[in-house]
Amino acid sequence: MEGLLTMELRAVLDIDGLLVSSFLVHAGLAVVTLLVLNPILAKVGARRVIWNLPLAEFGLFVCLIGLYTILL
Repeated sequence: MEGLLTMELRAVLDIDGLLVSSFLVHAGLAVVTLLVLNPILAKVGARRVIWNLPLAEFGLFVCLIGLYTILL
């Protein structure tokens, strides 16, 4: 149980000597997730009930970044 309480946030990731901000990695994962979710949302018909599509996509993008920040 103590391992869950002492989680360490990594500010910088070392990828083969290249230092990359973890925020950029999380944002990249969010973009890839949005690219996968867009056709699914279109097929389900969610686009016709969304009033402002770019605003909804941006909100989903921010939520995904937060989710990936918490999980990773």
